[in-house]
Amino acid sequence: MTANRIPLSQLERGIPFEQRHIGPDAEAQAKMLAQVGYGSLDELTAAAVPDVIRTADALNLPEARTEAEVLAELRSLADRNQVLSSMIGLGYYGTFTPPVILRNVMENPAWYTAYTPYQPEISQGRLEALLNFQTVVADLTGLPTSGASLLDEGTAAAEAMSLARRVGKVKGGVFLIDADALPQTIAVIETRAEPIGVEVVVADLSEGIPAEIAERGVFGVLLQYPGASGAVREIKPVIDQAHELGAIVTVCADLLALTLLVSPGELGADIAVGTTQRFGVPMGFGGPHAGYMAVQAKHARSLPGRLVGVSVDADGNKAYRLALQTREQHIRREKATSNICTAQVLLAVMAGMYAVYHGPDGLRTIARRTHRYAALLAAGLTAGGVEVVHGAYFDTVTARVPGRAAEVVAAAREGGVNLYQADADLVSIACDETTLRADIEAVWAAFGVTADIEALDASTEDTLPEGLLRSDAYLTHPVFHQHRSETAMLRYLRKLADKDYALDRGMIPLGSCTMKLNATTEMEPVTWPEFGQLHPFAPAEQAEGYLTLITELEERLCEVTGYDKVSIQPNAGSQGELAGLLAVRAYHRANGDEQRTICLIPSSAHGTNAASAVMAGMKVVVVKTADDGEVDADDLRAKIEQYRDELAVLMITYPSTHGVFEEHVADICAQVHEAGGQVYVDGANLNALVGLAKPGHFGGDVSHLNLHKTFCIPHGGGGPGVGPVGVRAHLAPYLPNHPLQPTAGPKTGVGPISAAPWGSAGILPISWSYVRLMGGDGLKRATQVAVLGANYIAKRLEPHYPVLYTGPGNLVAHECIIDLRPLSKATGVSVDDIAKRLIDYGFHAPTMSFPVAGTLMIEPTESEDLAEIDRFCDAMIAIRGEIERVAGGEWPVDDNPLANSPHTAAALGGEWNHPYSRDVAVFPGGVTAAEKYWPPVRRIDGAFGDRNLVCSCPPLDEYDA
Repeated sequence: MTANRIPLSQLERGIPFEQRHIGPDAEAQAKMLAQVGYGSLDELTAAAVPDVIRTADALNLPEARTEAEVLAELRSLADRNQVLSSMIGLGYYGTFTPPVILRNVMENPAWYTAYTPYQPEISQGRLEALLNFQTVVADLTGLPTSGASLLDEGTAAAEAMSLARRVGKVKGGVFLIDADALPQTIAVIETRAEPIGVEVVVADLSEGIPAEIAERGVFGVLLQYPGASGAVREIKPVIDQAHELGAIVTVCADLLALTLLVSPGELGADIAVGTTQRFGVPMGFGGPHAGYMAVQAKHARSLPGRLVGVSVDADGNKAYRLALQTREQHIRREKATSNICTAQVLLAVMAGMYAVYHGPDGLRTIARRTHRYAALLAAGLTAGGVEVVHGAYFDTVTARVPGRAAEVVAAAREGGVNLYQADADLVSIACDETTLRADIEAVWAAFGVTADIEALDASTEDTLPEGLLRSDAYLTHPVFHQHRSETAMLRYLRKLADKDYALDRGMIPLGSCTMKLNATTEMEPVTWPEFGQLHPFAPAEQAEGYLTLITELEERLCEVTGYDKVSIQPNAGSQGELAGLLAVRAYHRANGDEQRTICLIPSSAHGTNAASAVMAGMKVVVVKTADDGEVDADDLRAKIEQYRDELAVLMITYPSTHGVFEEHVADICAQVHEAGGQVYVDGANLNALVGLAKPGHFGGDVSHLNLHKTFCIPHGGGGPGVGPVGVRAHLAPYLPNHPLQPTAGPKTGVGPISAAPWGSAGILPISWSYVRLMGGDGLKRATQVAVLGANYIAKRLEPHYPVLYTGPGNLVAHECIIDLRPLSKATGVSVDDIAKRLIDYGFHAPTMSFPVAGTLMIEPTESEDLAEIDRFCDAMIAIRGEIERVAGGEWPVDDNPLANSPHTAAALGGEWNHPYSRDVAVFPGGVTAAEKYWPPVRRIDGAFGDRNLVCSCPPLDEYDA
């Protein structure tokens, strides 16, 4: 007999990537469908998704390709990028990522597939790494409290403006920026200031604050240190003058320079912001990078974003957690002053580990080498008759060549080096950790200068002012001194990773967060030098591959969503929201409807929605949520009528925040449009729509998308993220743009939302690859299996826990909410108890108490296979049985496996005085010793940490010699 013939064309393509990405195979899908009561995926989604929104046409996307084919296509795109030696500077620098950090953090799924550390007991590794980061920032800036990172330097500076306005004594007045600040930072601040009515004034502050500005009132001042031109100036007189005027002073500081220069804190600054990019994080054509903010102690509780603090666990052992957790600005909704809801954790970890690896001596050596090259560069230019503008600088030299700047920059480019043309007469040249002698010589040649670098080295002094040289100790904690060898560093990184729970261990069933597979093929190109080492302000012709990839991704996202134009500049979902709302605002104003400032938001909406609306200069009006979880139609109609002439936009999440497909969404959109408003469809739940429905077709005018949810960019422990904004054609003229890259957005745009023209471009190859690997049919099936998984869980758990909301056919969308409130009321077992007990079973908890207090929101995604989904369901059912034992009086309410969870290995030692056994504690149903995940700490006392706020590593004198 001969085997059945299979055509070569099928054999060549191998197993489709779709089957690698989607967890349940055909047999598993059949079992799940039987449990839910449907015969096929199409039958299920036809019942779940309302007819009125469903799209009839297949996605018009290129056919799916194999992993090998996609990598080859990406390689051809990468080869179209031209990576020259970058001496552009302006906040982006070449850096050398220690391979031990590159391999064991950036390329390690234990780090990049983790979620935000809201469950601190299983996040101790990354929390310790973030505490290291905060210590680096606090020590180098000379300010005692640093956050756990912000999105980039520009947005950090904008957050500083808002903080200064909030905590300062001057009410009204202007926000004053030194003209030597980074141009993109100035532009981002201006974008953020205008909608909230803040006047920004840019002025030369080298001789102090001009009297005419001081007379107007100044609530905040921002200085760059060193300046964008490279100048190192004595800024303390300006800081003192600003304080005399009652202003809050922010210093944008270069951390590498601060290893040699007096810190902003010592100079009197109230706030310091900046980027940690040059601490081992590739430029990546603009991001992602970890911005930072540090403040005086009195402002610690007003700090936007996240803050890691030290607390204790149930045994009194030191443990880390997010301090002041409910203080996160976006949770305050319409009262928020910031919409920050994410950080740049993976990049902050890399930057912190860069400091751990090098220690203070190593960082100083890198800084001295960088400055030395700048000094020699300037000396050669001066000797050759070229005017160097500043006598004191750290890494950046600005040269004046009247009328010849463009010629010099072009000549340098021919010699393999990119410089920055500040204007027709000025050229800036930035040195960094990767600068070589050949680069210096190429720059001299571009200026028409020849010099002997050895001879100059023997005769040239450093140029940093003696009075600004740093003399205090920093990074004194042992962690910055113990890991000099690669062996020690490798083991430290492994030790921290082993404490954590990430997707490489098991399911993270977080509703609204879409924790799905981040395939290795998608991740691999991110670290290729052709993508990683490109400066965001490099000439466009050097980035042909990147720009092609960006254009193709934007076009494919348009096809998926039904919108006409997408901008990928926003580097977080919150930034995408702001960009979308600013586009709506600009559209109304262009039409003469400046009175349209009302933003309607359902009470169940994500907290960022209301916060973003406030930041966009809008007034939030809350719409009630009906008992079935849908928008209250009667209340919505009443609010539309009440605010008809003032209505700017309705923000809704679809499927709803409650995890259901609302049947009347098209009617809701039509009502808003009839009243002259726009509809913003929050794209957080797009994983339930791709291939089935398009927001741009069922009534949406604008949406942000979360590439770190639906399109496979990993969460990285709480960042990076990308939040593109998609709009219909009438809003396209008002998308973000950028002052340094005209092709990054329309001339009529609202200004930059992020510091870099294309945001976090360095991780866009991930989403591009995902779409290319899956094709239109694969993306649709992914959505269908995500909906199947959520409904399967709902059906399995429904006999044990009530499912709070369902939609058509008694079905949920891609997530389900189980209601624990009746159980908690009857037994005293809290939602926290169940979440922590899941750790003993080897799981990360679902989303707790959002959008309804006392509930768990569960989202399996399409990536989890049936065995893992069943393991989770079995654990939840077993926990329900444990709750019954509490309810029946067998276990006391205050002494049972749930109340005492999670249980550590250390908890098993010594006496055991609990009414349940050690085995019940740590090996509950189905958990084996061989596969056990051991949490490093017991339940953490959050209140203790908030009362005793400690947010950096203790100083050396607190340790034994």
